[in-house]
Amino acid sequence: MPRYEYRCRTCGDTFELNRPMAQSGAPAACPAGHDDTVKLLSTVAVGGTAAASAPAPAPGAGGGGGCCGGGCCG
Repeated sequence: MPRYEYRCRTCGDTFELNRPMAQSGAPAACPAGHDDTVKLLSTVAVGGTAAASAPAPAPGAGGGGGCCGGGCCG
């Protein structure tokens, strides 16, 4: 079951709730009983290193990708 993080606008407390995805937008009261809460956007951490998953570019091999790396910046 997903865990959602909320912040109470009244007392400033941050708390988490486990609830089904179908109830993710439902109102949530803070542990102190206040009803004025907002759901926070959580981040996800992914392990590993870039060196382990992709080969290093060859020296002098022009980066590519992105606007300036692709040559569209004049």
